[in-house]
Formats: sequence, structure tokens, C-alpha cells
Amino acid sequence: MDYKLIALDIDGTLTNSRKEITPRTRYALLEAQAQGKKIILASGRHPIGVYPIARDLRLDLNGGYIMSFNGGKIIECATNRTIVTKLFPREYLADIVSVLKDSNITVITWDDRRIYADSKRNDYTDVEQDVLKTEMVVVDDFVSEIKFDINKILLAGEPDELDEYQKILAKRYDGLLEVYKSAPYFLELMPLGVSKGSMLPLLLDKLGVKRDELIAFGDEYNDMTMIGYAGMGVAMANGELEVQKIANYVCPSNDEDGVADTLQKFVLK
Repeated sequence: MDYKLIALDIDGTLTNSRKEITPRTRYALLEAQAQGKKIILASGRHPIGVYPIARDLRLDLNGGYIMSFNGGKIIECATNRTIVTKLFPREYLADIVSVLKDSNITVITWDDRRIYADSKRNDYTDVEQDVLKTEMVVVDDFVSEIKFDINKILLAGEPDELDEYQKILAKRYDGLLEVYKSAPYFLELMPLGVSKGSMLPLLLDKLGVKRDELIAFGDEYNDMTMIGYAGMGVAMANGELEVQKIANYVCPSNDEDGVADTLQKFVLK
């Protein structure tokens, strides 16, 4: 198969354990673009955490795209134009905060430039700031302070407690919100119908590319819809077992240049 589109999760997939893109992986992706392939960076991150990677991989010069917030915002790199945005329904925010009031879980969201977190900080609250390298504003009254449009809510906390609240919130918002893990310590709350796999068809239609011509890489639960949708879904060896089970191929880990290895085997001429 001649794969024309390469969709890549970032953390745990494109980047290694040190949050770096290795020279081998970078070269493989630049070579793929030189051969006419287009790259989609599909991440749960805010766009400001994706732009530096997009620039480093020259997506602006090669017709690439950013799918941030798990597909909640899609950006055309050549023009920096947002072509799709899905907003989180604000009417659920007060109830979510109320459900979590007795927990040790931090509620997080973003405006265009900053991270906003409630005052219940834990060991995982600052992980997002470490990734985005931007200011975090800690607020006492989260609902009153969040007056702007948002794309998603992120919950940060101990994995066992998040598992408990994932069940509670998934049942409470069944048919209203998407609720899924993006890391053992992160739980994503998304607008209904928004996931990497559900938003990719919008791009494929725009580009005139068939599903079979898409190869997608991921490692976590929020990558499962994308891996399942792609003509060739690739799971990282360091990824969750459930993700590996649904993939067409399991490649070496993110610390073993798994992306580059797979591109050389199946994509590059």
C-alpha cells in the first residue's frame, strides 16, 4: 500500500522517554515528506505544545496538520488557520467540579496561552506545565474563573483514583461527553464525538485521501480510535496492552526509534 498520510501521537510515540525526537526519527519523517507524504500530529496537547514539533519537522512547508485536544482543534500548518474546532459544553463544568469536590484530583483547562488549574494540586498537576512550558494559573473558584471558550477538561491525579472517577463520570455523562484516559494519571473529558479517530475523516475528505492510505501510530488509550480507523494502525511496544491488541502492527518502542523503523519498512521508497 502507498501510504499518503502519517498520523502520529506525540508523547510515548513520536518522542522518546526524554520527550525528544531522535535524529533517526526526524530524518525518516523529513524523508517521508520529501517523498510527498503528509504528516498529522495528533495529540491531546494544547496547540502551543505541538507547534515547536511541527516547525522542527517542517510541517508548515510540507502541507502538514496539527490535531490538538485529541482532534478538538485542527490546524493547517501552512496557513496557521484553524479549520475545525469543537467546544466543550460549559453547562457541565459546575457539575463536574461538584462531583470531584471530595477527591484529590486537579481540574485543568486552557485559554490560548495559559493553563488554568483548580487549587487541589497533586503530584501530577505540574506535568502538563512541564510539557507546554507555559504559565499555570491556579484558581480557587474554577467555575467562576473559566469564562472563555474551552476545548477540553483534563483531570490529573493518582491512577487508581482516576479509574474510580472515570467509571463515575462515564456513567453520569453517557451520551453527553467522551471520557477516556490519555495517560495513567490523566483523564480526558471531551465534547461528544470528539476523538482522534472520529476527527481524522474530516481531514481525509479535505485531502481526498482514502482511509486505506493512512498509517497511524500511538501508544495510549486515547490513540485507540485512530489506530482502529487507519488503514494500518501501529502500536508502540511501550504502549498499553489493549492498544497493541487492536493494532495491525506492533513496532519497537519509542526509545528504539519505533516510528522510524516502521516508516522504513512500510512507507519510504
